[in-house]
Amino acid sequence: MIAGPDDTAGMDSGKPPRHVTRMDAPADSPLLIRTDPGDPRLTRAVAGVDHTGAAAEGRVPEERALTIYLNGQEIVTAMTIGDHPEFLALGFLLNQGMLTRDDAVTAVDFDEELAVVVVRTAAPTNFEAKMRKRTQTSGCAQGTTFGDLMERLEGIALPPTKLRTSELYRLMHDVNTMPSIYLEAGAIHGCVLAQGARPLAYFEDVGRHNAVDKLAGWMWREGVGPDDKTLYTTGRLTSEMVIKTVRMGIPALVSRSGFTAWGVDLARQAGLTLIGRARGKRFLAVSGAERIVFDADPNYVAEESAAHRRKAAGPDD
Repeated sequence: MIAGPDDTAGMDSGKPPRHVTRMDAPADSPLLIRTDPGDPRLTRAVAGVDHTGAAAEGRVPEERALTIYLNGQEIVTAMTIGDHPEFLALGFLLNQGMLTRDDAVTAVDFDEELAVVVVRTAAPTNFEAKMRKRTQTSGCAQGTTFGDLMERLEGIALPPTKLRTSELYRLMHDVNTMPSIYLEAGAIHGCVLAQGARPLAYFEDVGRHNAVDKLAGWMWREGVGPDDKTLYTTGRLTSEMVIKTVRMGIPALVSRSGFTAWGVDLARQAGLTLIGRARGKRFLAVSGAERIVFDADPNYVAEESAAHRRKAAGPDD
């Protein structure tokens, strides 16, 4: 059950709470943490018929409701595959500005039966005004952003970190061939935090905003700094994704998919390196091109393998 307001025994604001369940990456994996594509709770088999009328079966991702509370206030109910709910709750509250990185979190309690996460802080938070000011975003799975979107970029200065194309190509290849729920079941988005060419964390979910919120929550809990990192996503580069990346302090955002006009405008305003349509040897940088170091010859970069190409991949899928 959810702990009461004073039930914080064993909690320390600088350490992960006792209720957090974590899946460490295998010893031979460079990843520190990831969504586990072999977790039987995250997908299930469904029966149907194929285009010839023959019986067929395929795997599909699960989709579960998760309600997030901040102290005693219900904030939002998100649809998610269900892994790492504590990181999702923390990241959502951080990216919405309802938590700050200076807030002392005393507990993160998850009740699987009730499908509820309660994030508790040592002092009350001032978020009621944000609850009254909602903007429905373009994110799939009906992502919701609170408050004035433009205000979220004010006062944030991203580091002018260089991004090498040699590292970018290696990262794109490794992410695209990495075991994932997408390659097994499709209908899901992934977000990867990388340092140079090395992926550090990989989360998947039915909405790209959920996947990036999990990353934000994990980074905050583990004290992972953003300055020399790149965020890779499989989804579209919308205003929502740009705002979340900037708020996390990450200087570069990359996707195999395309852009929205407002996403491009906000990236340029914030000084974010924004790269889309990144597949094989090709990409398009629409913001921060001056911070890209072209140290790899595209003639020696392989095209994307058809075996690992994202299903139904169009110009801006």
